[in-house]
Amino acid sequence: MSTTICFDFGNTRLKAAIFIKKELTEIRVLENGALQEVESLLQEFHPEKTILSSVIHHDKAIESLLAKHSKFHLLGPGTLLNFTTPVGKPETIGADRLAMVAAAVDQFPKQHNLIVSMGTCITYNFVNHEAAFLGGSISPGMSMRFKAMHEQTALLPLIDPSNDFTLVGYDTKTNLLSGVILGIAAEIDGIISAYEEKYAKFNVLLTGGDICYFVPHLKKRIFADQNLIFKGLYAICEKNN
Repeated sequence: MSTTICFDFGNTRLKAAIFIKKELTEIRVLENGALQEVESLLQEFHPEKTILSSVIHHDKAIESLLAKHSKFHLLGPGTLLNFTTPVGKPETIGADRLAMVAAAVDQFPKQHNLIVSMGTCITYNFVNHEAAFLGGSISPGMSMRFKAMHEQTALLPLIDPSNDFTLVGYDTKTNLLSGVILGIAAEIDGIISAYEEKYAKFNVLLTGGDICYFVPHLKKRIFADQNLIFKGLYAICEKNN
């Protein structure tokens, strides 16, 4: 039974996805990405292949451990991809963005794809029908906006995200929720509209840990897939192993 573990070390969460015979069967959240946590996963699943996508300063001993117990690949500038990166300084493209674009090309080949990732930051990533990743844009994510308003004012509280609000907020909390969540939804719809003026037809893929707060408020047609990055990591792992 062929097993692959895809590790995603993001700014907010550290996760591992277990694939068995090409199927995503389970996702584990790692508390701190310690070497012992990774070793425990290896002992439990005995993967044939592993891949690590990291945008943080992780313990380098993890790479040695994965290489010792599996066919290991570290996602980076030397990674073989299923798309090209004709952009300035392609070596600066975040590993998470590479994985998401790889998933889009794998699932929707020979099509224009706009991938919107909802995490610490919101990234817009456009890959065309020739599998060329042209770039995109980055804006502050939901939690970052809540935190900024709290830290840069004297009285606004730091609140938890929720969909329990109305367009016209009736207290401080609902005003903040309405402003941030509906504001981001309007931003996404607006960016999609801007792309529609330039490209006749394309898919919009929405992913990331915060998508549940925005899907109900978007007017544009999208494909929502919270696990898109893992599917891209799996595709990259297969290509490089």
